[in-house]
Amino acid sequence: MQSEKTKCKRCLLREAFPEDYEKYVAGLLLKIPENAKTPNAQYHERLDVCSACDQLQNGTCMGCGCLVELRAAYRKEKCPFQKWA
Repeated sequence: MQSEKTKCKRCLLREAFPEDYEKYVAGLLLKIPENAKTPNAQYHERLDVCSACDQLQNGTCMGCGCLVELRAAYRKEKCPFQKWA
């Protein structure tokens, strides 16, 4: 059930659904092997780019369907629009 407050469409999951974030996405992020993870500073830079993109809707890239917080966390992943690598 969505709260009375309207959710921002151009938000990351941790912003749009904070009550579910820890349960789902944060748990998945913890399972990524360290050698496959994006360095922390680069991860946050990627998320900043995604947050400003018009293809972001409730944590999902509408261009490719990925959860941006997961895609950005993997070192070898790339933005489908070539905004970051």
